[in-house]
Formats: sequence, structure tokens, C-alpha cells
Amino acid sequence: MIVNFLWFGIYNLHGKKKKHTIKTQVIIEQETKKIIATSFSLGKKHDYALFKESKIPILKNTKLIVDSGYQGIQKNHNNVLIPTKKTKKNPLNKEQKQYNRLVSKMRIIIENIFAILKKFKIITEKYRNRRKRFGLRFNLIASIYNLQLLYLT
Repeated sequence: MIVNFLWFGIYNLHGKKKKHTIKTQVIIEQETKKIIATSFSLGKKHDYALFKESKIPILKNTKLIVDSGYQGIQKNHNNVLIPTKKTKKNPLNKEQKQYNRLVSKMRIIIENIFAILKKFKIITEKYRNRRKRFGLRFNLIASIYNLQLLYLT
């Protein structure tokens, strides 16, 4: 199972990027590439905070592949693949770099799925509708993607 997030332009100001954004978390089943769950929040919310807030039930033995924004997820889940971050004082060694490459090779699946979802212009361009409806519209697009998977395989 792969967990990741997307940024979308919307009304609430994200402090670092100086843009009004909404954050979308997407959970994808790795083998079938199906979108299993989505959750949404303001762009300023931390990725792991959104993950905890969404309360999506995930079995303890499920392998999660996440990006570095989910630091701290190891406390709740044992079977997590998360890239190792480097610091100024501690650069990454060869094993850590190899591990990060392995994780990114697994995570590329979700990046390709995001590229497919972004063919819908409502996702890529500034969202000009009601915030309440964004989740519904994104879930409809995710359903279209899942339906397309069903007919292509």
C-alpha cells in the first residue's frame, strides 16, 4: 500500500509556499494500482497529521511506502518504508542512498498515477468552486481512474 499526497490550488493560505492550497492524501494498493482511500485538508497541515486525522484503518502487518513527509509514522506502524533524510552533520552513506533509491522505485507507481489523474484539468489548475465539493469531485475522478483500470486489464 502506498501513501502519498498532492497539492491543489484553493482558498486556504499555505504558509511556506505562499499559495492557497488544499492537500489530498491518496492511498493506493500497490499490486492492483487501485485508489483505495483519499482524505483532504488545508495545505498547511503536516502530512503525518493528515494521516492520523483521516483515521483510515490499516492493518499492522500492511507494508506502507511513504515519502519523507510522513516522519513519525514508524511509531504507529512497524512495516513502513520511508526515505532516510540527510542532515548537515550526517550525510547519507551508500547503503542509505541505495535504500532511498529502492523506496523511490516503489513510489514511482503513485507518481505515475498522479500524472494520470492530472489529465483532468480541474485537478491541475486553480480550483474555483466550493471547497466542500472538492473531495466529491476528486473522488469521482479517482473512481473514473479505478473504472478505467478495470476495463483496461
